This record gives sequence, C-alpha cells and structure tokens, in this order.
Amino acid sequence: QVQLVESGGGSAQAGGSLRLSCAVSGRTWTTYYMGWFRQAPGTEREFVAAFAWTGPTTYYSDAVKGRFFITRDNDKNTVYLQMNSLTPQDTAVYYCAARYSAGLYDRPGTYSTWGQGTQVTVSS
Repeated sequence: QVQLVESGGGSAQAGGSLRLSCAVSGRTWTTYYMGWFRQAPGTEREFVAAFAWTGPTTYYSDAVKGRFFITRDNDKNTVYLQMNSLTPQDTAVYYCAARYSAGLYDRPGTYSTWGQGTQVTVSS
C-alpha cells in the first residue's frame, strides 16, 4: 500500500485560490485511482476529483467542475488539487485517497488509503 500526506490547506477569501498537495510514498505502482474528497461538519464525506494513473482522464463533482483541477507530478509522486473561485461552501476538511482497483471512482468506501486531511476555510 501507499502512505499519503496532504498539505496546503488554510484560509482564503471568497473568490480566491488555494492549492493542496498530496505526497504519495510506498508502493505507488499498486494504486489505480487517486482522489480528493472533502467533509464539512455534520455532513458525509463527498467526492471532489479523481484520476486513474492509466490515462489522462480526470473526473470532477458537479460542485467543483470548472473551478478545481486535479493534477499529478509523476517525478515527485505528488498529486495536487488547484482550487479556484472558492466559495464559503467549499469550506471542509480535504482528504487525499488511493484506490487499488478499477471501478467507481467517486465512492469514498471504495478507497482504502487516506491521508490525515487538511482544513480549508473560505470566508465571505
């Protein structure tokens, strides 16, 4: 399996931007999907973005499509989430996650490895 460490969270004003990083270590070649999820207080963890290592396709939730972008740096074994045009509704703890098989990419229960999470707070 892999280990995941997120960084880059913090505070931003509405309309601003933040970039989250997820350092991936360990048996990186065993992962199939890498995803970002978020969880606000009192809500369930929800899908934000994902990609499969096998191809260039990226996937986004409707809530973030066109504003957030998931990218990768294979040399650095790092996954990024660029978040633009932030709104207070984006406030949550953001988690990086790894899934080891193909299939549904937007279901938190199908991801086996999670980072510790990083807080993102957007003020109006």
